[in-house]
Amino acid sequence: MDFKVMLTTFAMIFLAELGDKTQLATFAFSADSKSRLSVFLGSAGALVLTSLLAVLFGALMGKLIPANTIKIGAGVLFILLGLWMLLFSGSSS
Repeated sequence: MDFKVMLTTFAMIFLAELGDKTQLATFAFSADSKSRLSVFLGSAGALVLTSLLAVLFGALMGKLIPANTIKIGAGVLFILLGLWMLLFSGSSS
């Protein structure tokens, strides 16, 4: 096991998840529920499952596409989505 990769992944995902839609949805469910343990287990289970899917899909893509190409593609996608959100969000009133 590569602890450096594990800690780097933990730190990046932890920081990326702070204040995102998933955390806010979990916050809202917890505020509305009497069973906070159920909310925690449901939220944690969903995050574990989506992380498993990302790891499996990433491993498959890593065998088919060079890592640098994946990083550039992800960067371009983030930029395009950011531009799309800036240009088209809230303009449908």
